[in-house]
Amino acid sequence: MDEKNGGFSSHFEQVADPRREDRVLHPLVEILFLIISGSICGAESWRDFVMFGEEKLDFLRKYYPYENGIPSKNTLYRVMSAIEPEHFKSCFINWVRSLQNHIQGVIAVDGKTLCNSFDSSGKNTKAIHMVSAFSAEARLVLAQQKVDEKSNEITAVPLLLDMLSLKGNTVTIDAMGCQKKIAKKIIDKEGDYVFSLKGNQGTLNEDVRLFLESEADKNNSELIVDRSVHSDKGHGRIETRTCYVSDKIDWLEQKDKWAGLQSIAMIEEHQIKGGVESIERRFFISSLPADAELISKAVRAHWSVENNLHWTLDVVFNEDNLRVRKDNAPENMAIVRHISLNMLNQARKDHKNASIKGLRKKAGWGESTLHSILAQNF
Repeated sequence: MDEKNGGFSSHFEQVADPRREDRVLHPLVEILFLIISGSICGAESWRDFVMFGEEKLDFLRKYYPYENGIPSKNTLYRVMSAIEPEHFKSCFINWVRSLQNHIQGVIAVDGKTLCNSFDSSGKNTKAIHMVSAFSAEARLVLAQQKVDEKSNEITAVPLLLDMLSLKGNTVTIDAMGCQKKIAKKIIDKEGDYVFSLKGNQGTLNEDVRLFLESEADKNNSELIVDRSVHSDKGHGRIETRTCYVSDKIDWLEQKDKWAGLQSIAMIEEHQIKGGVESIERRFFISSLPADAELISKAVRAHWSVENNLHWTLDVVFNEDNLRVRKDNAPENMAIVRHISLNMLNQARKDHKNASIKGLRKKAGWGESTLHSILAQNF
């Protein structure tokens, strides 16, 4: 075995094999290596993975023996449906930690539904919803948590945070995750937070909105302690974002109920597109000090998760159209896509001009590119 794949061995060979030992023709590590390599190169269906393996068998044997060749699509389906997701997820998290000894910056927490993962036969399960933690700076998926069918993101986010090291990081969450218990967990784990506000927190959103809008409209408000302005041009639009921040919040009735709360913020987005002007205002609470640049950067990093994670999974990995539906397979294959995306993002450091889509093509077309992607991580 190539010593460069020791990283793969040390983490993913620990995944428990759900099969009876006397019936195993293809070791689990070979199946996982096949599926992860195939996913990097664009394979989507079980049949795709078999075709990929048959075409790349000599390449795959540089890493593992594959004495019995490539498993059938039915074997791949049965194995990925039977693997315990919690164990697979734990191995994934340990692998990510080995890539980045200490990630500092913004960790964006956001949810995504795997649209075609519902199963209308037998169990009649709904499409699964996954909440992911994404390091904006490192462009790594750090962890993921499946949302229970009878619950929502509010219960999944604390479980996700339990998997992460938050010290020195700022966690950003949209309005659904703006909860007092979640704020306390982040502070207890020595992190900071920036939460988006909407109408789900009673009067909090309205109180913050009225205060910041009235103070921002004044010429020289002493209660707006910092502000920052950023402008962008492109795609036929001109956009200016102004962030107003205040730490003068002793008047806020709910202040003491939110662990670590230090500041409130408003981001005003002024856009001109096609001669049409629009203004949108968003409101936030944060444990960060009243630093407009710092808070604005955290918010922009959270918005970027849509392009760097969700958009990539949808458009490049075709996630919403995949028809993997039964048992544990949808959740396990979501983890596989996160593994593949992490590896491709890491590889872009050496392929600076390649997009994720382009790099997947290069990996499929040229074994040297695929080897370089696998070697740096495995």
